Amino acid sequence: MTKPLSEMTLEELWQLFPISLTEPQKQWATDYEQESNRIRKILQNVAVVRISHIGSTAIKSIWAKSIVDILVEVSPKTNLIDVAEQLSRNGYIIMSEEKQRISLNKGYTVNRFAKSVYHLHLRFAGDNDELYFRDYLNDHPEVAKKYETLKIKLWHQFEHNRDAYTSAKGDFIQKYTKLAKTKYQGRYV
Repeated sequence: MTKPLSEMTLEELWQLFPISLTEPQKQWATDYEQESNRIRKILQNVAVVRISHIGSTAIKSIWAKSIVDILVEVSPKTNLIDVAEQLSRNGYIIMSEEKQRISLNKGYTVNRFAKSVYHLHLRFAGDNDELYFRDYLNDHPEVAKKYETLKIKLWHQFEHNRDAYTSAKGDFIQKYTKLAKTKYQGRYV
């Protein structure tokens, strides 16, 4: 009998869901649009400031994990836990909770990935560095290609260790996010 995902260790989850990159897919934009519309309906009574497509699937022409990352920014007066619980009643699984950030996933099953997989990042408005990074890479294809090269290298190195894979991208992401926030100052207020 297979253990429920909620009872698996990180190592077991990493074995079941290894990092796998694929060439850019038009479906990612469609999946984002459809899911963001679902989220708007689910959260119609919540003070949502912005819903955005982030992560590598939002960057033109680079390889990515086939997981659509969605940033949901809500008013600072909103109770994040209440919003997360509302999303969890509608198919999302709460993966981690911090004081001002909650991560939720959808599309993971004991039999591997579902057809569409989502990581939802629930935050207060203004906690949105990913938007700057996304925009910078979309405006600078040569930097996007460097990021893709780094991701492919790390994929082979950390296929079964998502935390190490994410951590190893950190310096690159921080460098270009800082440049982007200077270049696009005030874009996402």
